Formats: sequence, C-alpha cells, structure tokens
Amino acid sequence: MKAPRVVVTGIGLITPVGIGRDASWQALLAGTNGIGPVTLVESTDLPAQIAGEVTGFEPLDWLNRKDARRMDRFVQLSIAATDEAIEQSGLDIPSEANQVGCMIGSGIGGIGTLEDQFKIFFDQGAGRVSPFLVPMFISDMAAGQVSIRTGARGPNVNTVSACASGADAIGTGYEVIRRGDAQAMITGGTDAGVTRMSIAAFAAARALTTSRNDDPEHASRPFDLERDGFVLAEGAGTLILENLTHAQKRGANILAELVSYGVAADAFHVTQPSENGEGAARAMSIAIEKAGITSDNVDYLNAHGTSTPMNDKFETLSVKAVFGETAGNIPISSTKSMIGHTLGAGGAIEAGVTVQSIVDQRIHGTHNLIVPDPDCDLDYVPEAWRDVSIDYAISNSFGFGGHNSSLIFKRYAE
Repeated sequence: MKAPRVVVTGIGLITPVGIGRDASWQALLAGTNGIGPVTLVESTDLPAQIAGEVTGFEPLDWLNRKDARRMDRFVQLSIAATDEAIEQSGLDIPSEANQVGCMIGSGIGGIGTLEDQFKIFFDQGAGRVSPFLVPMFISDMAAGQVSIRTGARGPNVNTVSACASGADAIGTGYEVIRRGDAQAMITGGTDAGVTRMSIAAFAAARALTTSRNDDPEHASRPFDLERDGFVLAEGAGTLILENLTHAQKRGANILAELVSYGVAADAFHVTQPSENGEGAARAMSIAIEKAGITSDNVDYLNAHGTSTPMNDKFETLSVKAVFGETAGNIPISSTKSMIGHTLGAGGAIEAGVTVQSIVDQRIHGTHNLIVPDPDCDLDYVPEAWRDVSIDYAISNSFGFGGHNSSLIFKRYAE
C-alpha cells in the first residue's frame, strides 16, 4: 500500500521577534533584531548577558492562573504556538481525537523550574520541594499538556535530540502519518532555556558569544568572519501535519507538502560537528533521495546557521558536498541571525519559517553578515528579504551529540 502524502495545514510561532506567526514572519522579513539584555533572570555576574527573549509573553492570555502556575515556561510557549496552529488549520480534534497525535520536541525541558526547585531544596530542605516539580520539568510535558488540552488521543511522544529536537518531532510525526497510525499530528518544538544555569553552562562550553554584551543587535552573526558563538534564546513552533486525503475531505487550506525527512549521525564528538560536515551532508542527501528529487530541484535552504565558528564552516562544507558546483546558486538564510538559538525549538520554528517562505515565495535574509568569511562563501542572502521561486526547500537542524536532521517541504500541487 502506498504511503499517504503529508501536508501542512497550520503554523504557530512564538519567537523573540514576535508573538504569533504573522508578527514573527513580518519581523524576519524586515530584518528585525530579537536579541537584547537578559531580563528573565539576573545576569550581571554571568559571562553572557544577552539573549533572545519572547518579550511581552503573558501566559494568562492562553491559560488560567492555576494551570499556568503548574507549567514551566517551555510548556506555556508551546501551548501558545499550538493554539495558533490549530486555529489556522481548522482541525476539529474532538470529533476524531483517536486519529490526532502530538509529537513535540524539547532539548532541555523545564530547566527553569528545576533550577528554582534545586535552590529551594538546598536552602529550605526536601519538605519544601514542589509536588509539581517532576510534571513541570520533564521534557515530554509539552506534548503531554497539549494532548490533555486539545483532547488528542493518538500517538503522543516527545523527541529529545538537542537542537534537532523540533525538526525530529516534525519528521517523526510525518512518519507516523505515513505508516497510518494517525490522520493528523500536532508537531513542533519548544524550549525556554534563558536561565542562569543554561547561560553559565553554554558559556563554559564556549558555545555562547560573550564578547558583545554591549552590542546585542550584532551579536548573532551566522557565516560572518567575526562570529564567535551563538546567542541563547527561547521560543516555540508548531506545525499541524495531515494526511492529504484527510485534509482535502475537510476542505483545509493546504500551506505546503512535507515530502521527506532525512536523519544521520556524526558518531564523532559530543559538541563538535563531524569533519567537513559529513553527517549533515548525509542527512540532506538522504532527504533528497527519499523525496525522489535531485539537488538541482532545491530552491531554498534554511540553514541551522548558529553563528559558531565550527557549525557555520562545516555546514557550508556539507552544502558544497551535496550540491557540488551549483551550491553557490542556492539562496540560504539563517533565522537564528535575528532570534538567536532557541535550542530544541529551533528546528520547528525554522520549519514554520520555511513553509511560510514557500507560501509567500519570499525568504528572509541573514542578519549581521557584514564581514565575508572565505570559509563561508555561499549565497546567504545578506539583504533583509528576497523574492524567490520556491518549489522545494530544505530546513536543516543539527544538535550536540551528532544529530543531523533535514526536512524537505514542497509547494503544494494536487
């Protein structure tokens, strides 16, 4: 039996440049900077004092006070993104709850809650630890709470693959529909990692930029010669995926088709990409082959593009390995240049941005690409935006531990 086609019918985005899909998308096209001084926690004694925060986010706009108090911020962000995606899709979940599942990834879960409760444990003793600690910090709670809130009773899973978590959730949800275990999947990623411990830890690992605390607007600079680390950020992205026949029967507005999901491991190092971007190249090559296309068919690539010296160089090499002599013809942009690195949410946010790029036939640029790097010599779209004819687009996501994931979206045609 032939596997069904899978389409996207809803997008929800909560990002440092906007609360909501349209606000985020228009800000990205305008080249808006979402990086600023840390306000969520005290940071004056930390090496990095800037981050991509979702400013103005008020959980009570989506949740009652009791529920909000029992959810970590990473869950709250995911619920907001999911509500928007479901609203756009028009999916009536209660009417077919057993055929709708949730697949939401998170790289570090409720680390903010965990930090707060550890302090209480050490300062006040075991008897003062919250009974809600475990169901607030474990990383599956975005998927779990979304399922409870929406009534979706199909497959319910959390993917954890570091900064590829959101992309892997979307790709895995795609496979669930293709094998017939659900007609629709709520998929995406979320993380709220702007905490004191996260900042300290990533800085200790020399992953964060610590040299531009006084210049947050220019701190995240993927593929630029003067890049020196990523900017920690938070956010959430949700995509509603459906069996094409199911979406057509209910008259859904189809935004794009998800045609392939490629994954590969570096098996090399816990934090560094494999030499010459070999793992990333294999993930893209697998996705292209599974989509039944050639590299010449790809019209746009949304890069992982973290603004770290190693990632950007090796991602460039991986693109060259896959696309050969035509690599320089493919427009590439990094969403992280404006919003920072949202960890496990990144792949989902960027997948949503890639779908919106197909819908509008327009791509956002790469912010802060000012000083050319000889090792990063592809077309990274340094302007604010560019009109591009897009039939096929790739969204790349890579993570600590050697995870490499590539999603291929296609302009929908019957």
